[in-house]
Amino acid sequence: MKKEWFFDRFCGSRIAVYAEDGKIVEVGSERESAEHALGNIYKGKVANVVPGMQAAFISCGMEKNCYLPLGEGAAVFSTYDGEARTGGVLSLKEGDEVLVQLVKPARNSKGAKVTCDLSFVGKNLIYLPKTDFLGISRKITDPETRAALLEEAGKLRKSGEGFIVRTAAAEATKRHLKTESEYLRRMYRAVLEQAGSAPVGAVVYREYELPVKVMRDSLGGGVTSIVVGDPELYEKVLRLARMRSDLDEKKVILYRGARTMFAHYGLTEQIYGLVNPRVELENGGYLIIDLTEAMTVIDVNTGKYTGENDLESTVYETNLLAAKEIARQVRLRNIGGIVAVDFIDMAEESHRAGVESALTEALGADRAKCRVLPMSELCVTLFTRKRTSEGIGTLMLKPCPHCTRQGFVYSDRFMTMRIRSAVSEWFAQGYRAVIIDLNRDLMEEILKRRYLSEELEGAWRGKLIYFVPHRTYHEERFEIRGDNAPVLTLPDDAQILY
Repeated sequence: MKKEWFFDRFCGSRIAVYAEDGKIVEVGSERESAEHALGNIYKGKVANVVPGMQAAFISCGMEKNCYLPLGEGAAVFSTYDGEARTGGVLSLKEGDEVLVQLVKPARNSKGAKVTCDLSFVGKNLIYLPKTDFLGISRKITDPETRAALLEEAGKLRKSGEGFIVRTAAAEATKRHLKTESEYLRRMYRAVLEQAGSAPVGAVVYREYELPVKVMRDSLGGGVTSIVVGDPELYEKVLRLARMRSDLDEKKVILYRGARTMFAHYGLTEQIYGLVNPRVELENGGYLIIDLTEAMTVIDVNTGKYTGENDLESTVYETNLLAAKEIARQVRLRNIGGIVAVDFIDMAEESHRAGVESALTEALGADRAKCRVLPMSELCVTLFTRKRTSEGIGTLMLKPCPHCTRQGFVYSDRFMTMRIRSAVSEWFAQGYRAVIIDLNRDLMEEILKRRYLSEELEGAWRGKLIYFVPHRTYHEERFEIRGDNAPVLTLPDDAQILY
């Protein structure tokens, strides 16, 4: 099996894509200017305490105050096997200064969620400086290995602190674990030192950027190649690869083609499909994925599939395919919270149990914690999934301005990504100039944000790009054409890109 990672940066964002035999399995994205990444630690101030909610709201320099549960304690680490020896309710009052770590980003009208149970993530260990907890990844299944690793982690920790043994630790030596534990402790001491003089709202620890996190958490010796579409990002990934004993730096490749990297490798349409509510199944059936503020609802349909035997078998086969694809889609889109799946009605209890088992097994491969509830007689299944980071939808979608922000439309960044890919295709065909007809507001946003400035200084150097704005164009409509004429004929309101 060909296992490939792809890294690129454009439109002010970084994107990482993992594909197996050309089919996307995992996608990560982050904005380069993002100030509020998951894992960041802030020096906050208690704005108010709400005893009835057992919660405090913390001023951390964000638009909205952050939500801090006072009674959560070590429950945040319950996704790992282990047991905390301490707990209780935090005692805070208005005006207290406190270090908090971002565990869930702000979304829609809700502020970000934070915790006082700080954690510092390494490749093999997670260090918990203020939590008396010893845990281990459930993906380490060998009893002897688990016992040995827990014993070693127990020797490394001091009174009142804890460690979580990550999956990668199964291949680590005692020396590796000791060295990493000491490094993570030094990191915590540096945070405390910086927090002493930092103002309220300051970020005193920043989580690693996307390429570093992927290299730390996801890459292993089985990777076939790592393809990078940006020279600056390539140098960073190459340096990280050289630090890995299990990764040959020769596998890191800088893509230099005229087309966009994702288009060249046949991944563009798969990425675009991650914001499409309709997902096709291999047998002609399909899913409809509907995101709401409260939960995600997924509807399973037979579509064109009529089966070869009876109706019950047709439905069962479609539901089995749907269960596997649902697990893949929630991972790709990083859907979190409650997910309700409306499977097609099945009469036989054994079929309902089979589909429930297939969904549970497929979700078991997800690094995020998932919990599946029993299927109801109506063939509706609920499951929960912990969101581990911002999903690709955060980059590609924005609240619709036309329906009181209840729905979503393509974001300006995503539209720029599509335009970028289309422009590259025209230049790859040998054209020296392209003319783009598009929505006026989108044009102004692209010019203001300078989303395509790096392309003009690099791959598009010497090329000409003209925008022709239209007030009547929908925000998601654009048309592009190439032109090699010595003199271009353009309307008076056309604007050259930068």
